[in-house]
Amino acid sequence: MDDIVLVANANAGTHEQEALAAALEVLRKGASVEVVETSSPDELDEVCARLDGRVLVVAGGDGSLHAVVNALHRSGTLRGTRLGLVPLGTGNDFARGVGIPLEPEQAAEVITSDRLVPVDLAVDDAGTVVVNNAHLGVGAEASRAADKWKPRLGRIGYALGALSAGYDPKFLKVTVTVDGRAVVRRRRVAQVAIGNGSSVGGGTELIPGADPADGELVIIVSRARGRLRRFAYVARLRTGKHHLMREVDRTSGCEVVVEGEPFYVISDGEISEQPFRRRSWKLEAGAVQMYLPEREPRPAPGSTPAD
Repeated sequence: MDDIVLVANANAGTHEQEALAAALEVLRKGASVEVVETSSPDELDEVCARLDGRVLVVAGGDGSLHAVVNALHRSGTLRGTRLGLVPLGTGNDFARGVGIPLEPEQAAEVITSDRLVPVDLAVDDAGTVVVNNAHLGVGAEASRAADKWKPRLGRIGYALGALSAGYDPKFLKVTVTVDGRAVVRRRRVAQVAIGNGSSVGGGTELIPGADPADGELVIIVSRARGRLRRFAYVARLRTGKHHLMREVDRTSGCEVVVEGEPFYVISDGEISEQPFRRRSWKLEAGAVQMYLPEREPRPAPGSTPAD
């Protein structure tokens, strides 16, 4: 295997350092590995500028992968880079979706197996790359509500944010267009999700059936209104069956536009600093080569509406 540059978080804790050491032991059996600790976008840009054809491995969670892919995009080296992932975060939703093991040694073995797969990405109209998925509506409002609780209550703050947003959600009047076709036109929606990756929040199947190697984005629009239907939507969301509800539209395409009332967006777990009235995403098929394990073909998600 060719030489490797491994990017790690400079602020990683003791547990993550131990996991990283286990992964490095596997990687160094077949390659020379340079470990670079970064803490800013500028430092990531410097790493990308001096790869010189080496394999780039991200040691971290969804946020770290998002940051590295965006740095590669800025440098214009995304398509020419071979990318590996050793999951060290708490959510690891991208890794879960593509089957990368969460154990560091096993994830490193996927990289050493040298199996490269072209992975699709989405790029929004601000030039930000979305690796896993983006969503707006109830989920984004829950995360914003949690922000005021997290400094004092930590992880419990997330639960309080979700509770407050779910009890009195703000429905958005928007138009959602996919490849020029209106999925909803100036209708109130609870949530819109766009992406290649299926899960958020450490395994919740927000976009069942989404696959970052199939050449399309999956879009889910929820119109669930009324308290009982909201609770039904949340219950089905936990089991990955929410897209079967009559109030939920599921479609796929290559270009998505959402416009209407101001809305915040979560992209790969990051909340936008300001609301938007319009945001668009375009598929970049096979945008990066990634080391991924072999997987069983995914069954197509059900398409028959259910109550």
